[in-house]
Amino acid sequence: MTFHQTRSGHGQPLLLVHGLGGSIRSWDPISPTLSRSREVIALDLPGHGRTPEERDSGTFDGLACSLADWLDAEQLDGIDMVGSSMGARLVREMARRGKAGRVVALDPGGFWKGWERTFFRTTITASIALVRALRPALPAITRNVAGRTALMIQLSARPWALDPAFLCQELEALADTRTIRSLVADLATGAAQEGTPDTSKPVVIGWGRKDRLCLPRQACRAMSAFPNAAMHWFEDSGHFPMWDQPAETTELILGDKGISHTPDELTKC
Repeated sequence: MTFHQTRSGHGQPLLLVHGLGGSIRSWDPISPTLSRSREVIALDLPGHGRTPEERDSGTFDGLACSLADWLDAEQLDGIDMVGSSMGARLVREMARRGKAGRVVALDPGGFWKGWERTFFRTTITASIALVRALRPALPAITRNVAGRTALMIQLSARPWALDPAFLCQELEALADTRTIRSLVADLATGAAQEGTPDTSKPVVIGWGRKDRLCLPRQACRAMSAFPNAAMHWFEDSGHFPMWDQPAETTELILGDKGISHTPDELTKC
């Protein structure tokens, strides 16, 4: 499997794995800063961006197998990883398989249950349909404060503050993702993310307090699945901390920021 990828910077390698409907460019708010001290490797997952899909790329398991095979082919087993949303679930799966170094998972999917599954599938399906219908008008809509707020209120705590050109690029990527419908169905109805009682490498979970897609209550289940992980709450962030709080996210990834909340704090979620 050949992944479209970019590499920048120098230092210890760091892999960035985007979420559902994203691409390499989803990391634009933080990748330049990260590359000042790390060799940053970003990739397009199969069926996203410039990476072609494989037969099973419409399922989480298919993406996980493709990523694991790619790590083997690139001789990157044990690389530090950061993932966002579905990508956060993927890097945690790599950690579970013993193929990752230090892992930072930002608002990972895979921990919903009951009505939360229906909520995820219904809301994200409606958003995809809307974005696809509006695709020709997205540049104009995202230049308008009210327009980008309406489109992104579920995913960002501060959608009006997002860069219009960046947001347009992300919404166009979502509209163009070839495997998105099958992935939404698989993520909503498939098995929850498996965990492990122990990992030999550090796992950090970051979660936005104002996440309206992967609800903060799911952090309890994430910590139960990976009980040795450290937990960090982004107090003023939605589903994408690297968009809403780029400086804080960069500090967490680089290990320059202390963990703001211990697992004991999860009793409040």
